[in-house]
Amino acid sequence: MLTAALLITLGGTVLADGNRIDILRPDAPALAALGPNAVGVRTLTFVHKNQADVLTGDGARYDRPLKIEVWYPADLEGETAGGDYPDVQMANSDLKIILHGRAVRDAAPDRTQGPYPLVILSHGYPGNRFLIAHFGENLASKGYVVASIDHFESTYENKLGFASTLANRSADQLFVLDSIAALSAKQNQFLFGLVDADRSAVIGYSMGGYGAVISAGGGLSDASLTTGLAPNEAFAPLLAGSEAFADSRDPRLKAVVAIAPWGGQIGLWDDVGLAGIRMPLLMMGGTLDEVSDYQNGIRRIFKGAVNSDRYLLSFQGAGHNAAAPMPPPDEATTGGPGSPYEHYADFVWSNARMNNVAQHFVTAFLGLYLKGDGDMAPYLTVGSDDWSGMAGDRIWAGFGERTTRGLVFEHLAPQ
Repeated sequence: MLTAALLITLGGTVLADGNRIDILRPDAPALAALGPNAVGVRTLTFVHKNQADVLTGDGARYDRPLKIEVWYPADLEGETAGGDYPDVQMANSDLKIILHGRAVRDAAPDRTQGPYPLVILSHGYPGNRFLIAHFGENLASKGYVVASIDHFESTYENKLGFASTLANRSADQLFVLDSIAALSAKQNQFLFGLVDADRSAVIGYSMGGYGAVISAGGGLSDASLTTGLAPNEAFAPLLAGSEAFADSRDPRLKAVVAIAPWGGQIGLWDDVGLAGIRMPLLMMGGTLDEVSDYQNGIRRIFKGAVNSDRYLLSFQGAGHNAAAPMPPPDEATTGGPGSPYEHYADFVWSNARMNNVAQHFVTAFLGLYLKGDGDMAPYLTVGSDDWSGMAGDRIWAGFGERTTRGLVFEHLAPQ
C-alpha cells in the first residue's frame, strides 16, 4: 500500500513518487546509460484520412486521428533537465497518473549534430504512447528523434474491435514515418532539419511487433484470411505477393525491432511472407510468453526471416511482458488476472532490469544499422546460446560480472 506521504489525489489524477521512465539500475549494461544529448518532448496529432473502416464494414471510410509523443535532442538553454507526463491513463483502471523523466516539454531542438535518424514506437493492444516510452527518452539522448504512437481504437481509453488493430497497425507506423518526414521539410515546424527519415526504424511491442514485422516486409499468408479475426478487407492489402502490399513498402525504413510480436503462433506468416523481410531485424521475447508463444510464434519468425540479418534476445522464464513495458506504476497496487499490475509486470524479471537490457541492445543495433557506427558491432557479437539450456555467467561486451544470467542472445545471418 502507498502511504499518505507518497500518494495524493487531485481531481482524479494520482500523484506518486516513482513512476520514472528513465531508471538506470546499478547492474545495467553499458549502453543503457543515457547519451550526451539533453532531451525535449512535444505532443503532435496526425490524421490519416480516408482509411478503410473495417469495424463498420460495407466499404465504409473514416479518418484516423493519431496522437504522437515526440522526443528529440534539445537545447535546454540553461533549463534544468527533467519533467512530468501528466494525465497518463493507467491500464485496467480509471486512474490517470503522472510519469516522470528527463525530457523537458517544448524545449528548443538542438540541430547541431542533426539531422537525426527517426525511430517509431508502437504499443500493444491495448496500450498507449507511454507504455514503452523509456525507449523514447533513452534514444533521444543518443541522437535520435523518436515518435511514439497512440494507435486509434487500440488504446486503454479507446479500445475497440481487434480487427482494427490487425488492419491498421503497420499502416499507422508507415503513415507516422511519412508525416514526420513531411514536417521535417517545412521551415515553420520545430522538426525542420531535425530528422533524417531516410534512416528510420520501428520498435514494436506485441501488436506493435506484429505491425513491425509487416512494415519490415513480412506480408501475411493466405491462411490469415481464414482465421476469422478480421474481414478479408482488413487482411487483403497485407498479403505477401499482392500488389497492394508491394506498393505500401517504404524504402526509408532500414531496421526493425520486434518485441514479443503476436501472430506467428497462429500462422499469420508463412515461409514466403517471412522471407520478404530483408532488412536487419532485432527480436526480443520471454521464453514463457503466454500470449505470442515463444517457440511457435517468436522463434518461428526469427527462424523464418531467412533473408534478414537478424538477432534474438531471450529472457529465460519471462512472459509476454518481457523487455518492453515500463515498470508497473506505483498506483498499480492490485494484482491478479486483468489487474493494472499484471498488465505491466513480469512474474520473474524486474521491468527496469529488462528495460535496461533492451535499451543496451537497441542502442547497439540502431547504432550499427541506422548510424553505421562500427563500434557497436562487438555488442552484437556476444555469441549464440541454446535458448533452452541454463544461461549462466558469460563474458559479454558491456555486461558486468554475473549480469548475463538468464539472457540468451542469438544471431542468424541472411541465407
